[in-house]
Amino acid sequence: MIKFPKPTVEQFFRTYAISDFAVSRDEKRLIFSSNLNGKMNLWAIDLDENNFPYLFAHHDEQTSFIKFDPKNRYVLAGFDKDGDENDQIYAIPIEGGLPQPLITGEAEDKYYFSHLSEDGKRIYYVTSKENPSYLNTHVRNLEDNSDTLLNKGEISTTELAAVSANEKAFVYLRSFANTYVTGAVKAGEETFSLTPNQEVVHVVFDPIFTEDNTIYFITDYESEYSYVAKFNLATKGFTKIVTIENESVQSLKWDKQHNAFYLVTEKGVTDVLYRYSLETEKVETLPIPVDLIDKLSITKSGNLYILGRSATIPSNIYQSQDGKEWKQLTDNRVLGLSTEDMVEPDVVSYPSFDGMEIEALLFRAKPENDNGYTILWPHGGPQAAERKNFRSMFQCFLNRGYTIFAPNFRGSTGYGSSFVKLVEQDWGEGPRLDNVAGVEWLFENNITSRDKLFLVGGSYGGYMALLLHGRHPEYFKAVIDIFGPSDLFTFVNSVPPHWKPIMDRWIGDPERDKERFIKDSPITYLDSMTKPMLVIQGAKDPRVVKAESDQIVAKLKEKGRDVEYFVMEDEGHGFSKKENEIKVYTLMLEFMEKHQS
Repeated sequence: MIKFPKPTVEQFFRTYAISDFAVSRDEKRLIFSSNLNGKMNLWAIDLDENNFPYLFAHHDEQTSFIKFDPKNRYVLAGFDKDGDENDQIYAIPIEGGLPQPLITGEAEDKYYFSHLSEDGKRIYYVTSKENPSYLNTHVRNLEDNSDTLLNKGEISTTELAAVSANEKAFVYLRSFANTYVTGAVKAGEETFSLTPNQEVVHVVFDPIFTEDNTIYFITDYESEYSYVAKFNLATKGFTKIVTIENESVQSLKWDKQHNAFYLVTEKGVTDVLYRYSLETEKVETLPIPVDLIDKLSITKSGNLYILGRSATIPSNIYQSQDGKEWKQLTDNRVLGLSTEDMVEPDVVSYPSFDGMEIEALLFRAKPENDNGYTILWPHGGPQAAERKNFRSMFQCFLNRGYTIFAPNFRGSTGYGSSFVKLVEQDWGEGPRLDNVAGVEWLFENNITSRDKLFLVGGSYGGYMALLLHGRHPEYFKAVIDIFGPSDLFTFVNSVPPHWKPIMDRWIGDPERDKERFIKDSPITYLDSMTKPMLVIQGAKDPRVVKAESDQIVAKLKEKGRDVEYFVMEDEGHGFSKKENEIKVYTLMLEFMEKHQS
């Protein structure tokens, strides 16, 4: 009989990304952003026909949003350039074609879409032009091309998050940190806080006008977990509406047709979908075909569409008429493999250095593939989490025999607002020791040993990989850093301007916290970074600039260390081009195989 070799790296990475989608008001067409042809472009499905995807708009760039004109005359989309995250707004003919610049400027300017009027004649947007740190809000009239400044951001980064149907009331969100975002509604010359006290540290997001005077939104005001609240503009009253015990509401969508809300909550490493009826005031749990929901959309008719994924299922789009039966619209899968060929993680927990319980995902390589080696994966963010999320990298490396351990150290989301805040002004102590405790747990449970453990991380995970290498090199065989900050002093000064207002609460002040910055900067520990290293960097990365990797690679090479450095000239903080992604992960596999002996 014919014998076939093990799946290649390329097979796992021929799954495509789906980053966003939108559905036309008449529900005849769905447009989604995907790298089906190797680069990110807009693709479409005709929902009343055979669901076969076809190229809708060709631009070869990542998409930040997709919006149909309510009158079905055009489509709006945001694009950056080679991952630089300087999004600008383009218009596309309703039948597709080449995106035409609509609201654009210089290469360094950002233009974020906020709202499109019901008649499709006015676009509300936020821009960094003339106010790069705090952002300004404008409205552009498409009939006469006039442009009006609505709000000038001050003190903190300010975005327009909702506009009333009569376009006379506006909700603005002001960010002081990832965990401190206040909301206010401006009506005429008056402005009112959505929550009783803006001085209390909390977040506000996803505001929705159900009527011109009624705003529903998500907040964790005076709560460990975020919930749904309501603000009445006429009475100035704040009311708690829906709370889910020990779960944080992450997304809120309004079904006007059925007078109901749909809520997506974060419950540890998975999501839950609920429907809340305003008439009965009852919450109903709904089944979902995936573990995680990346986007939920409700159409005018009340139909549901979700973009979601699971640990063994790549991103796909699903449709439901009742929230109970789901139809899969896309068929994104790993080339030549089924879900049974892949690995579902175990959810485990362990005590950290101070007794705090840390949850983690443990992906065990199947016995027939197991090579005896394990990868410690500290996630990015840091105010994010490793969840039951499909990663081509994970399933590819598992197929090659590597077990993967991904702890949700302090600062991770999904475990309450206090837990998330523990990483603020403590990037390198508590989270680092949580990872160390996780490594010790692996040793104690005979899952791996010091000569069988690789360390791999990206973004904040790359920072943690560098820091763990510098402070605990004895634990690891070799280290891979993917665009990780190497020096907190240089990092806080190189982030995008609109990030800078949140840096003090997030990381600290380089003068006031000088000693801690030195202690928590990986570059402080060059002398003990003795293990082989692979460093990967995108040249256009706006979040962790190339200089962060350049400086530590140069200093380690001066010391004669074994360091490989790979720079992608046409990428930012991630991979927008399929060939780059395949090249990087092939390089990572080769690096680890080389250092197994």
